[in-house]
Amino acid sequence: MARRRRKERTAAPSGAPFTRPAEPGGAEAAEAPTAAAPPPAGADRMRRGYARSEERNAAIRATLTPLAPGERPAPLKVAVAVALGLALANLVAFAAGADVPGSSSRLGGLVFVALMLLAAWGMWQRRYWAVLGFATLMALITVAFSLLLLIASNVIAVGVCLAFALSAGWLFWKLIRVMARMQAPHRAG
Repeated sequence: MARRRRKERTAAPSGAPFTRPAEPGGAEAAEAPTAAAPPPAGADRMRRGYARSEERNAAIRATLTPLAPGERPAPLKVAVAVALGLALANLVAFAAGADVPGSSSRLGGLVFVALMLLAAWGMWQRRYWAVLGFATLMALITVAFSLLLLIASNVIAVGVCLAFALSAGWLFWKLIRVMARMQAPHRAG
């Protein structure tokens, strides 16, 4: 019972008078509304934090300039080159007869080549879905190679894991700004 009352108190909008719900068949049903309980200190602090965060977001959004027609920022060009490089590397490995251990079909390699070519084309055409998908792939690569650092057994393995994790993480971070500029509204003036 006390737990339900606490939930109802925190669910009441601030400034609105708190009324206790009527108990079935109880004498409290005729009770008048009581004074509103002050909002918890944590809720007020959270509200102020959200307000400050929204102010920072608005300031950052104001500095964004939308992509000009035909503009392709450097991180977008790098992402297209990486996608084409991944497609080419997998195509060469497929032609050389490389096989992934534990995989019975090499069709997955061709599907990956097709996806990378589609991503490269979509990013060159400045399609948001392509940049978002490739940024997601970069984030997954960053996480995977960061986790592989846990089992790296020599200096070369550590170097390879760090190189892949840091370069994919850098590209992911740079593509975030490109996506923001792709969605930035065009302002008059």
